[in-house]
Amino acid sequence: MGWQLIRGYALLVYVFMFLPVAVVVLLSFNASQFGSFPITGVSLRWFGELAQNEAILRAFRTSIILGLLTALISTTLGVLASLALVRYRVPGENVISTLLIAPILVPEVVLAVALLLFLNFLGINKSFGLLLFGHVIFTLPFVILVVQARLMAIRRDVEEAAMSLGASPVQTFFQITLPLMLPAVLAGALFAFTISFDDITGTLFWKPGGVETVPTQIFAMLRNSISPEINALGTVMIVMTVGLPLLGAAVARILSRKSGT
Repeated sequence: MGWQLIRGYALLVYVFMFLPVAVVVLLSFNASQFGSFPITGVSLRWFGELAQNEAILRAFRTSIILGLLTALISTTLGVLASLALVRYRVPGENVISTLLIAPILVPEVVLAVALLLFLNFLGINKSFGLLLFGHVIFTLPFVILVVQARLMAIRRDVEEAAMSLGASPVQTFFQITLPLMLPAVLAGALFAFTISFDDITGTLFWKPGGVETVPTQIFAMLRNSISPEINALGTVMIVMTVGLPLLGAAVARILSRKSGT
């Protein structure tokens, strides 16, 4: 009886959390201009208007470019940092590791304000570079955690065997280490892209005037009125943010099976 109550309570919590998401998805297909129930008909009208909205398309392009650059930089730095901390003895290793993971522990709004005030103190104005820098700081710890966990599971003697057969450290990394840790690298990159694509708190502080990402564009549209296009845009965001991690998990599983680990 106790477990049934716990299951029922957990089910109610999940319904409470995901019911608003389901409502947004349903209303995005509503043929009526007014987002309310009952739904008068099913239509893709708002997705068509969404595809013709230049402001939203521009925000999508900005978010995708920003997300890709964030994923590329964060993944590269995360792999290098993980290799240094796991495979080599670095002075102050614990301190460095703590500093790299610290952005996860600090509330994002505090991190956003602190970075903005610090750069203003240095006389650096808001720019796309600042926005990219902030996203890299926030996503880098996630990449490091994922890659470090995978790297620790890779046996060191496999790399030593390759080097004993004449492979250089660079060849060993690209031919042995990187293929074995590739699922974690791809997962970290997807994490970084998804977090960057969804971020709004830091973006509101760091973005320059005239630059909008998809979350900030939705926020700006909500100030005026709740347009059915917002529901369609929300559905697209939900599909991307849920579909990408699932796709990444599937790819990581396939690569793990092929590598035999």
